[in-house]
Amino acid sequence: MKIFLIGMMGSGKSYWKDRLAKKLKLPKYDLDQLIEEVEDRSIEQIFNESGEDHFRKMESIVLKWFADKDEYILATGGGTPCFFDNIDWMNSEGITIWIDEDIDAMVKRLLPEKDHRPLIAKLPGKDLYTFLESKRAERKQFYSKAKIVVTGKNITEANLIALIKEQRHA
Repeated sequence: MKIFLIGMMGSGKSYWKDRLAKKLKLPKYDLDQLIEEVEDRSIEQIFNESGEDHFRKMESIVLKWFADKDEYILATGGGTPCFFDNIDWMNSEGITIWIDEDIDAMVKRLLPEKDHRPLIAKLPGKDLYTFLESKRAERKQFYSKAKIVVTGKNITEANLIALIKEQRHA
């Protein structure tokens, strides 16, 4: 079973990766973390020193490494599905799940850690909601291609497990 978690920054992809991996007894990976290991620098440094284009190319390369693995849960970066046909590749490889969290919840999670997120680091806190709303609208065309979409109150462990099992047998 190959599961790709997609969605906006702050939507809970890393949290659900850990919970689902434990429950489904699958290896878990974080795409941003792997890119940092390969590049031997933080995402913030990659953006600042080499630019977003370089980051997106590396992101797609590292993502495709998962073609050779049989079972895993991968938390992707917020923009991963939006570049280089990554969403189509993920859909052909396994189960994609869009965690479509409420923007208010994402703002609450992101404010304390915003300095470490290149796309929002220099953004005044009061503009975070508008930025996330705009970015979500821009990315929705890619996110909506996910095989499973969970929103707000439906983002629960029991619901995610049920939807994954249903998708596996579809």
